Parts: sequence; structure tokens; C-alpha cells
Amino acid sequence: MEAREWLAVNALPGMGALRIHQLARRKPRWPEGWLAALPSNAASALRLWLEHPERSPLQETVKASLAWEQGAPNRHLLHRHHPAWPALLDEIDDPPAVLWAQGDLRALKGPKLAMVGTRKPTSDGRANAQGFARELARRGWCVVSGMALGVDGIAQHAALAAGGSSIAVLGCGVDVIYPARHRELHEQLSQAPGGLLLSEHPPGTAARPAFFPRRNRIVTGLALGTLVVEATEKSGSLVSARLALEQGKELFALPGSIHNVQAQGCLQLLRNGATLVRHVDDMLEELQQWASTFLPGPDLSGPGLSEPGAEPPASSAVEAPDEAVPDTLLNALSTTPTPIDVLVQTSGESVSGCQQRLLMLELDGWVAQQAGGWVRLPRP
Repeated sequence: MEAREWLAVNALPGMGALRIHQLARRKPRWPEGWLAALPSNAASALRLWLEHPERSPLQETVKASLAWEQGAPNRHLLHRHHPAWPALLDEIDDPPAVLWAQGDLRALKGPKLAMVGTRKPTSDGRANAQGFARELARRGWCVVSGMALGVDGIAQHAALAAGGSSIAVLGCGVDVIYPARHRELHEQLSQAPGGLLLSEHPPGTAARPAFFPRRNRIVTGLALGTLVVEATEKSGSLVSARLALEQGKELFALPGSIHNVQAQGCLQLLRNGATLVRHVDDMLEELQQWASTFLPGPDLSGPGLSEPGAEPPASSAVEAPDEAVPDTLLNALSTTPTPIDVLVQTSGESVSGCQQRLLMLELDGWVAQQAGGWVRLPRP
């Protein structure tokens, strides 16, 4: 089956991801086997599309998606017969029949880890999200998240800035920027090497509250494990944690202070059996069982995107204007204000040294100080 057939099946009335997956697992012959196995209303709709496509309401959906794919070289329609389809998704109960993809499909290669957390991280939470994402990128892992405010966006910014890969699964169409504050991140994930946007919704679909819990199953389904960085007791990140466990994936959580409201969800996960994480090696040790299939080989020196023998992709981080300015300082900055104490911790600079460098960068137009910390500006 090709993309057009999967688009038609995905649009059939009375079906859904679960029923389509259950039928697809039986590998029926196309189209006879599908017509015989589908419910009567879906079978009638499919038969009309096959015999008289221009009279079928499915055709408009199919044509619109195919036209969208042809509109730019970084647009793709993924399905289980596509060479880039992530096999791990077929192991969950209700994988999407079609994924609209925008960006670099090489991000789907190699091992992936989901990183999720609160939309309002503490300075420690922010620093941990950045540090773990950078180290995962350095080790050849792709960071998967939902491009939400807070931990999600911070981790994805950091992974791309470190020259690694990151996949965002959206609760809207891949061409819809949500939240609006992540316009820059959306552009990076669409255009930068190693960046990729995925959605089970057609382009132009607006974000809806009901879509976000559903998209979390794809976030965790793509990954070998899920790391919860910071979460309150009622955080949406705990939905991802539950899904990861239901999918048989590894669940990791960072410990935090018992006095930190943003750590209560992680502490509860740890109490219930999640693996306590102090550094990246704690997670990689737990995932060694997947080494032969998913983990990068010893000759992989880049972010895990290139074919053997190919040059690793260039970092998507903003180039430092002077060799005296360490990349770590700029890499720690994004469009979201970062406090000076976090910059000191992540860059390894002293407080005075960090402030002096920030002043130099500000004078050159690279950074600016805003309420809550420092932000990185577009390259002058």
C-alpha cells in the first residue's frame, strides 16, 4: 500500500487508530482483504473511492495531503510501508495510520528517548533539561517531546543546539505553531539538520485540548524510555509516564526536594518504581538490553543521524562571534529567559566571568536581558 491508500483508510468513517491497527496486523490483501474485513459503512466508503474516486468524499482529503507533501522537499507522509516508518510505533496498541512529517527524516534513525516535564520548571529543572538533552545528543540519542512550554521546549532546544536530533510530536497540524512562543523552535525543527515535526493530524488542524493526551502515546511510543524531569502531582507529564509503562517502556525520573512542588510528581513516580536517574549513564545502563538493535555503534561519533562514513551534520547552534566565547554559554540560551545562576552552572563560568561575557555578547547584539534572565537574539 502506498501513501494514497493509507490516507484513504485513515479517513474511513467509523474507524480509528486502534481498529485500523488491529486490521493491518492481519496483513489483508489490498484491496480485497480490506473490503472483506471492514465494517459495512467503511467498506462501502472505500469501495466508492476505489471505483469512483472523484465522487468519494475521501478523495478531497487524499488529494490535499498529497499536494501538501509535494509542496516542499522536507514534507513527508509516513505509514507502515514507508522506509522511514519507526518500527517501535507498531508495538503500541493504537499507532497512527498516517503521520504527517516535516523536517529531517534522519531524526527517526537510531535510539530515541522521550523527555517530558512541567511547563513551569525551576532553575534546577531547566538546567537538568538542558544538561540531559545535550548529553543525550552527544551520545547519539534523539530527544523526543511535544514542543510544549517548559521542559519539552528547553530539552528540544538544547538537543538541536548541541548538534543532535530532536522530534516533536504535535497536537495540531505540523504547519501550525503551537504554542505561539515556540515559533523559533518550530522553525528549527522544520529546517535544522536532525529536527523533525510529526503529527497524526492533517496540516492546518488547529490545536485542541483532546489532542494532547493522544499525542503523548506517540511521544512515548517512538522512544525506548521516558525521562520525567520535573512534574507536579497533577502534571500532564504523568500521563506520558503512565503510557510509557503501559507500552512496556522504561520509565525514568529525576529526584527533587520534598519541598519543591514541581518535584512531587517525580517523587511519586520514584515511590511507585520508576528508575531514579542521577546522570545519563543511569538510563543507558537500563537500556543495554536494546543495544544490538537500537543503540549507536562504537564508530558513531556524531549525533546518530548520518550514514556510516558520512560527515556528521553541522550543529544548529548559533556560532560564537569570538573563539573566546564558549559555545556552552550560547547553547544554554534560548528565546525563554534563563537566570544567571543556571547559566553559571551550565557554562562552567564563574559568576563574574559569565556576567562579563554576557555583557560582551549583549553589546554585540547576540543576547539581551529580560525579566527572568537572559535570552538569545537572532544572529546579527
